[in-house]
Amino acid sequence: MKASCVYGAFLFLLLAITDAVESTRAYNIEEDLSRPTADSIEGTRWAVLVAGSNGYNNYRHQADVCHAYQILKQGGLKDENIIVFMYDDIAYNEDNPTPGFVVNKPYGPNVYHGVPKDYTGNDTNVNNLYAVLLGNKSALTGGSGKVLSSGPNDHVFFYYTDHGGPGILAMPVGDLVYAKDLIEVLKKKHEMKGYKRMAIYIEACESGSMVSGLLPGNVNVYSTTASKPDENSWGCYCPGDDDDDRSQSAGKTNNSTATPGSPDFYGTCLGDLYSVAWLEDSDVHDPRKETMRQQYKRVKKRTNASHVMQYGDMSLNNVFRSLFMGPNYPDNNLSASTRPKPFSSSSGGMVISQRDAKLAYLRNKVQIAPDGSLEQLEAQMRLRDELLHREQVDRKIGKIAKLLLGEKDGLVAVPNTVLPEGQPLVNDWECFKTMLRTYEEHCGALTHYGRKYTRVMANMCNAGVNKEQLIWASTEACS
Repeated sequence: MKASCVYGAFLFLLLAITDAVESTRAYNIEEDLSRPTADSIEGTRWAVLVAGSNGYNNYRHQADVCHAYQILKQGGLKDENIIVFMYDDIAYNEDNPTPGFVVNKPYGPNVYHGVPKDYTGNDTNVNNLYAVLLGNKSALTGGSGKVLSSGPNDHVFFYYTDHGGPGILAMPVGDLVYAKDLIEVLKKKHEMKGYKRMAIYIEACESGSMVSGLLPGNVNVYSTTASKPDENSWGCYCPGDDDDDRSQSAGKTNNSTATPGSPDFYGTCLGDLYSVAWLEDSDVHDPRKETMRQQYKRVKKRTNASHVMQYGDMSLNNVFRSLFMGPNYPDNNLSASTRPKPFSSSSGGMVISQRDAKLAYLRNKVQIAPDGSLEQLEAQMRLRDELLHREQVDRKIGKIAKLLLGEKDGLVAVPNTVLPEGQPLVNDWECFKTMLRTYEEHCGALTHYGRKYTRVMANMCNAGVNKEQLIWASTEACS
C-alpha cells in the first residue's frame, strides 16, 4: 500500500476548533471525580515499554520504544519508574550505518540515548513480563530487577509494539503473550490494588483481538489498539520513502548513495504507523492540555491503513494525557510546519504491512549489494528462503483446515471466520494454546508471517476439533 509519513499543516487547522471545545468540556462524565491535574494527582506515574521483536529487519519496534521513553522522560517520569523490555540488538547492529544512533523517523534525532536496559536479550520473555506487571520480583529470571511496584494511587502506562496475530503477541524470546493470560494478569493487578488507572497502547497486527470481548470496563483500564481484531498493522518510514528534497540518489540505491538519515540509508522501516502517529502527536501537544480522547482522534485520523480502536474504561477518554505521560512540556510554540500530518499517498512513499516489512528489508539487501557479489548471493538466498517458508505455511495450514473443517463449494469451511466485535476470539483458550503448540511441534514454527493463521486454530477449537485430530491432520499435511 502506498502512503507517506511526511508532514503538512491542514489537519491541525481542521481540528483547531474541536480541540478548543473538547478542552473545555473534557472531564464531566463521572461527577464523583474531579478532573485530575498535574498538581492534584496523588501517587506515582509508572510505565512499562515492550518491544516484542529482535533483528535489524524489526528495527522499528525498538525505535518506537526508545521514542516512547524519551517522551515519558521529558514528561517527568523517573528512570526508576520506567521499565523497558527490548532485545537491544539494533543500535550497534552491523547493518546500522550509525552505530549507537537509533531514529524513529527520517533525519530524526537519536532516541536511543539514555534508555534503561532493564530486560534485554534472553531476559525479554513473557514470564519476566508478567512478573514485572505483577510486581513479583521472586518470579524474575535475569534483568535489572525493576518491577511495577505501583500502588492504589498510582497511574500506569503500558505500551507494546511488535508482531502479533489473532489472540497473541510475540516476545523476542520464548513463549507468546496470549490475550486471555494478559487480561488475567491485569485483573489480578487490579485486585491487588496495584494501580488507580492504567492506559494501554498496543501496536501489532490484529491487536484489537487482545482486548476485544476480554477487557472489562470496570478495572480502570483504557486501551487503544493499532487495528481491529482482523486487520494488519503497518510499518512506516520504510525504504523507498526517501522523497525528501534532500534525496539526491537515483537508480540503484545503497547505503553510500542514499541520503544519510533516510529510510533507504538505514535499509529498514524506521517506525510503525500507529506508533509514529501517537508518538509524534505527543511530541507536539502539551500533555496538560490534550485529553486521551483528543490524542485518540488524531491518531485514528492519521493512521489511515487500519482502524485504530478503543476498549475498556471509556471515562478515561476524558482525562489529560499528563495523567499517564507526565506534566512537563517545553514552553515553546511549535510552528504548524513542524507538526505531524496525515499519511498521504501523494508523495509515493511506502507504508508496509508489518508481516511484509521483512520482505522489504531482504529485497533492499539484495538491491544494495554489489551485483554478482557473495553478499548479494547470500541476500538472495535469505529472500528465497523467506518466500519458500511462507508458501509452505500457506500450503500446510490450507491442507489442515480442509482436512478438519471440510469443504463446501470448493472452499474450506470458515477457516478464518471473524466473530462479531465484542466477542473474544475463542471460547476455550487452553484448546487454542494446545492447537498452536501441536501445529508447531509437527509442522515447524509459524513465525511472524504464519501467526496470521492463529484465527484458524481458534476456529478449530470453536468447531470442536481436538488435539488428536490436529495431530492426524498435521501429520498428513506436514510429513
